[in-house]
Amino acid sequence: MPAARKKMNGPARVNAETFRFFRDLHRNNHKAWMDENRDRYQSAVVQPLHALLDELAPAVLKLNPAMDVSGRTGANFSRINRDIRFANDKTPYRPQMYLKFPLQAGPFYGGPLQRGKNRKPGELYLGFSRDQVTAGFRVYFDRDTKAAALAKRLPQAPQWCARQKRRLARQFESYWYSMEKGEWAKNVGWPVTPEEWKKLKAWVVRKKVSPSAAVKPTFLKKAGAIFRQVYPLFRFISPPN
Repeated sequence: MPAARKKMNGPARVNAETFRFFRDLHRNNHKAWMDENRDRYQSAVVQPLHALLDELAPAVLKLNPAMDVSGRTGANFSRINRDIRFANDKTPYRPQMYLKFPLQAGPFYGGPLQRGKNRKPGELYLGFSRDQVTAGFRVYFDRDTKAAALAKRLPQAPQWCARQKRRLARQFESYWYSMEKGEWAKNVGWPVTPEEWKKLKAWVVRKKVSPSAAVKPTFLKKAGAIFRQVYPLFRFISPPN
């Protein structure tokens, strides 16, 4: 992990106050409330998730030393502020936070290996909301990243995905998105046919974890185990070195 990053004060891990904050934000999603609760946001959400990143970084880097663990917003943390210009939901804040582990930006992205860039084809992730944690793998393709990541692998993708389904389907939920008449369409299940892979725009494979399990010391081990289980999916869609 980056030695230069200042160690955060506060709770050593996600705790009950993390979920309480998201529940309260869901009920009070406006600027005046958030302004009054900025310190609480830092202590209940920002500091615990930064601490969790530091704790998980060794396990993530063991999977792939090129993973980004820089601790930057955008690269490792989602933004709580919502861009309401193009959103149907005009509330100004997202009542959830994602801790993400993408690859560092490298030659595939048009330059030398760098940390903190936000353009990537996939990531391991943990998502925290008011009533649950989700953990697993997700990928959102644009035209360029899909072509570069899957050009040589697309013919094998359906059979490969069928094997992953047999390995993971009992423990993990899978859904994927296609574009239908200019709108995103959610498809429940695994993309296991050539036609589905041609239409694939995004894919999520995840496991749900209860808040009560997420606040226990054993959560760190559980998260690491989930990442190891889904890492073959990440590796398959990642750009070639």
